[in-house]
Amino acid sequence: MSHLWWVRILAWFEARNFDEGATLMVFGAIVGVVSGLGVVVFYRLIDFSHFIFIEWPAPWLPRYAVVVYLPLLTAIGLWAAWFIVRRTRIAEGQNVPDVQVAVAKRDGVIRTYPVAVRTVASAFTLGSGGSAGAEGPVAVLGAAVGSSLGRRLRLQPRHVKILVGCGAAAGIAGAFNAPFAGAFFALEEVLGSFAVAAFSPIVIASVVGALTVRPFLGDSPIFQMASAADSHVIESALLYPILGIACGLASALYARLYLAAPGAIRRMPGPAWLQPLAGGALTGLIVLLSGGLLSGNGHLAIPASIFGGLDWYVLIALAFAKILATVITLGAGGSGGVFTPTLFIGAALGGGLGVLGDAAIGGDLIDPKAWALVGMAGMVAGATRAPLTAIFMVFEMTDDYSYVVPLMLVAVISFVTAKRYSAHGLYDGWLSARGEHLAHGVDQAIMERLRIREAIDANARTVEPGATLDDLIAKASGTRHVVIPVVESTGEYVGLITHHALREAIVARGDLARLLLAEDLAEPVEVLHPGQSFREALGAMNTRGMDALPVVTRGATPMFLGLLTRGDILVAYERELTHAV
Repeated sequence: MSHLWWVRILAWFEARNFDEGATLMVFGAIVGVVSGLGVVVFYRLIDFSHFIFIEWPAPWLPRYAVVVYLPLLTAIGLWAAWFIVRRTRIAEGQNVPDVQVAVAKRDGVIRTYPVAVRTVASAFTLGSGGSAGAEGPVAVLGAAVGSSLGRRLRLQPRHVKILVGCGAAAGIAGAFNAPFAGAFFALEEVLGSFAVAAFSPIVIASVVGALTVRPFLGDSPIFQMASAADSHVIESALLYPILGIACGLASALYARLYLAAPGAIRRMPGPAWLQPLAGGALTGLIVLLSGGLLSGNGHLAIPASIFGGLDWYVLIALAFAKILATVITLGAGGSGGVFTPTLFIGAALGGGLGVLGDAAIGGDLIDPKAWALVGMAGMVAGATRAPLTAIFMVFEMTDDYSYVVPLMLVAVISFVTAKRYSAHGLYDGWLSARGEHLAHGVDQAIMERLRIREAIDANARTVEPGATLDDLIAKASGTRHVVIPVVESTGEYVGLITHHALREAIVARGDLARLLLAEDLAEPVEVLHPGQSFREALGAMNTRGMDALPVVTRGATPMFLGLLTRGDILVAYERELTHAV
């Protein structure tokens, strides 16, 4: 019966011959409302979990044993999250990188049941005191809403992908009360493309998602502080690059530890169920030793003292303690996102360096509170490799235009520094560990998916090894390529004559003209095979400095199949891109 309703709705839209973009904006708004309500439900689930795991048992436990029972309660919550995932046998993933894979390689198909299970597991992790973020689960939950709607309406795959981005944008916008950041997160991280067709529906969904959540979670900026216009005098611009470099280095360390933690924890002796218990207990102990500054109930709550209200060494120690607690929580079987902990790390690191700089330089040149806020953007840009999202996120959370210039400066410097010292960030590193290469979203996914056989020029003009220089000149004048393959009459590949080699032979031919043959000029350049990807082909061309390479069969006797040029790759890439988003 429900299927008939979907058919009628789709028929209604088709009968009115709406513009494609207008239809997607309507569906994007619907996804925004449902995703926003999903954010509210998820936060209520976190509150319930926090009550069950922390608040309800606390009065029954002796206060003098807090050092034992608080880590124990976190350990139980982490074990519960691990157990529900293990018991339901859902596949690994249901996180932001997994959504990226769904968009790039699965036509936007995201299964609802695994996402629902992972959402409950994330609520258990966050509610029991685990160090993780709520933004990942709400983004994935919204993406699943968009995917489900698009598939129920039997939309084209490229439209389903856009609705997936709409859901992710609405989830982020609702969680952080930041519609611009939600939109750019979806475009920059989920879709990996700023295509015009996707922009309007995603912006609509992001705004609607934020508006849906505001009656429940409030509509004021997350960090309400006095204007920091006087904190960003022109002289301080010379000091902000130091913060950018520090955030980049910390981001690289964070990413490396995050990617190494699961393997290290799996090598721990003992049964698998012991890992979440040990990880939860250690996380709880770290939180306890922080004096409660690292504790939370899953909502974005950064204590005011983190913004420069403590000694510099305490704040920097808290930043690294948060990194450790987060990688242990997620590496030991907990579920959740990495965005919110990254904001905390950036605030503590920026605040600590701000306090240190203010004490060393004086003169009110450095405002530790401003450095803490800007540090948040620096860490997000470096750790997630999403500088635009980082800039818009912190700007919207402060609603203060005086932060725009330092946010841009620190985010970009941190991004560049992090890439220098860590090959991968938090998201693309998770993908790389599983053999996926989506560092540039759907664009690089296309380059990885397309095969050389799809763009070979099988009609490229060839010459036999015994061809003379005059034959080569005649052949070169009738081909569009800057190279001439040398091929035996049997089809066996011999080598490639480049434009440079032919030109040198023409200039210096003299009395040697009758002696020079094609096989004398042929060079043994690197060859390609039809099953390789476009990404591999471009890598080979860049390494050799070539614009065209021969494609041959595998085996002891390589048979010539054709030429592949950069132009052929570009044509095939653009053709595929028009169908991707």
